[in-house]
Formats: sequence, C-alpha cells, structure tokens
Amino acid sequence: MGVEGTLEYLSDLLSSKKRKKKQTQTVALKIRMDCEGCARKVKQVLSGVKGAKSVDVDLKQQKATVTGYVEAKKVLKAAQSTKKKVELWPYVPYTTVANPYVSQAYDKKAPPNMVRRVPDTATISETTVDDRYVQIFSDENPNACSIM
Repeated sequence: MGVEGTLEYLSDLLSSKKRKKKQTQTVALKIRMDCEGCARKVKQVLSGVKGAKSVDVDLKQQKATVTGYVEAKKVLKAAQSTKKKVELWPYVPYTTVANPYVSQAYDKKAPPNMVRRVPDTATISETTVDDRYVQIFSDENPNACSIM
C-alpha cells in the first residue's frame, strides 16, 4: 500500500467525519386543497424541493407527504408558496397519545382513529365534563337525584 496509499486512506477517513450524511426524512403536511388541480399544483411545487424523492398527495385527507433528503422547514416554505393554508400534519394515531380523550386532542375533522398531537403535560382533568354534573348523580351526595 505504501506511504501514499496510507496518507490517502487517512485523509479520506478524516474528511468523512467532517461531512454529515443527510438522513432520509418523511415530512407530512396538511394543505387545504379543493380540487384535482390544487392537488396537481401542490405535487408539482413539492416535487421541486431539493432532495425530494417522492411526493404523495391525498386530496380526501388534505395531506401531502414528501419523502427524501429534505428539511421540514424548506418543505413547509415551498408549500406556503402555493398561497394555500399549510401546516405540519397535526394528527397521530390515538393509541400513541397518553390521554386521547382530552379536550385539546379531540378534533372532528381528524381522519379515523387519529387525534391531534398534544403535549404530555395535558391531563385528564382538562376534559369537557364538568364536575357539577358528576356530583348530581353521586352516591355520596345525600341530595343526589335518584332515578329508578
């Protein structure tokens, strides 16, 4: 191998540590789309993002998914250039949320079996059920309503 080969090997080894290889990411966006033309326009714009390998647009769910060597900020900025209402995909499967029935997580417009992503600090005490209604039918309350 010799001295030259050894030096070349060491320089390649050192230079590879300096360069970070980008990881493949999947960025999901919620985009307001009304028709096939809107979906086509969004797909064309997102396909133009540097590093995008595949773009999937679901008109029914109002969702666009970009996969490739992309950054979420760049994809979001490109999607906003279409002048449509855009946000990162806010929904997660309800099985991954600690308290999926907290008032902040429930969303009527969410796809089936999905809830809004909420921070873990949300507690069950933040539900929409008021304690007064629970106390009316309590067995410990002597003035409670008894329906038989």
